[in-house]
Amino acid sequence: MTSTFGSAASRQVILELSTAGYEAVFVGGAVRDAELGKKPLDIDIATSATPHQVKEVFRHTIDIGIEHGTILVMMHGEPIEVTTYRTESTYSDQRHPDEVIYVNSLKEDLQRRDFTINALAMTVDGELIDLFDGLKDLKQKIIRCVGNPEERFGEDPLRIFRALRFSSVLDFEIEEKTLDSMKKLAPSLRHVAIERIKTEMDKLFLGENPSRAFHYGRQISLPELFPELLAAFDTLDRYTPFLHARHGFAAMLAVTDTEAANLSRQFKLSNEEKRFLKQFEEAFASRRNHVFGPWEFYSYSTDVLEVVEKAYHVNHEDNELMTQQIEQYKEQLPIRTRADLAFTGTDLLKWSGKSGGKWTSDWIKKIERAIVFGRIENDAQAIKDWFINEITREK
Repeated sequence: MTSTFGSAASRQVILELSTAGYEAVFVGGAVRDAELGKKPLDIDIATSATPHQVKEVFRHTIDIGIEHGTILVMMHGEPIEVTTYRTESTYSDQRHPDEVIYVNSLKEDLQRRDFTINALAMTVDGELIDLFDGLKDLKQKIIRCVGNPEERFGEDPLRIFRALRFSSVLDFEIEEKTLDSMKKLAPSLRHVAIERIKTEMDKLFLGENPSRAFHYGRQISLPELFPELLAAFDTLDRYTPFLHARHGFAAMLAVTDTEAANLSRQFKLSNEEKRFLKQFEEAFASRRNHVFGPWEFYSYSTDVLEVVEKAYHVNHEDNELMTQQIEQYKEQLPIRTRADLAFTGTDLLKWSGKSGGKWTSDWIKKIERAIVFGRIENDAQAIKDWFINEITREK
């Protein structure tokens, strides 16, 4: 491996720790990705120095996780995470380890990690440190626990879902003993905070082969153990690939009887994700009844319409609308958003001589719809004439 692993700032951090008399190496996913020929992201450093000693070596530090042994070192304006060699106890709250114990050797630190492919380290000179045959498993495309798999999953059951995630992201097989322990301990996932599972789900959906993860999920009985959350694992294969994590959650709506509001609540989705799922739910219901028309092209984003079309055509053979076609339909609309309307609510008050109230928003929607369907032009005078005629006729 080249000696230029990591950024100049991260290498400088290791060199300064070494000069101060401490061990320091690159660890974790960045080393794994480099060995896979991928660009390393989120470079982390492990060291024999305690957090206090790290702070003594560097002038500019931030205590981002000092209770877990992690200090953020600012080097040449770049933030570098530095974590003391450590072991962890169990996760009683299913979020954080009950106790972090600092250790002196890199081996003790690496043997607490989840999988052999994540227990790799590298010196600043580019020498790979592989104490648990992680490189061999990388080459054979295997996910295997470090040491006893039941102990690893017992320490933090989330690792069961992390194994699924890596099977999707890397398109790797899960080693037999590791998978057997996952199946045995899968019920313990019910104690894991849903936010942590959601983070893994996001990455799983965007992996190279999500279907592999769904397959393993079925093997360890996740749909039966967690029917409200993961019943969709039975049939999601047909909806892959996903361009965005929220598309995976949309597919879960398509294959279950769950409503968008319930799924959003169960997985504690963000407001943006909630809005997307609600719009998907509405547009998918429309698509089941008829092909998209002007109102759907006006009401929903290209992203929503695209995902609905893809989900609908999993079970239907008529022609699927492609992104370019959706955009062409949108371009033909007389207006693209409500902001394009050639009138305001104030105009309605003036034209009608009435006081404001809910009726104004109702009429804005009526006029908006009439314009989208081409019944009137988006012109102030044409809108006024149509409005006065319609409101007089309703009296």
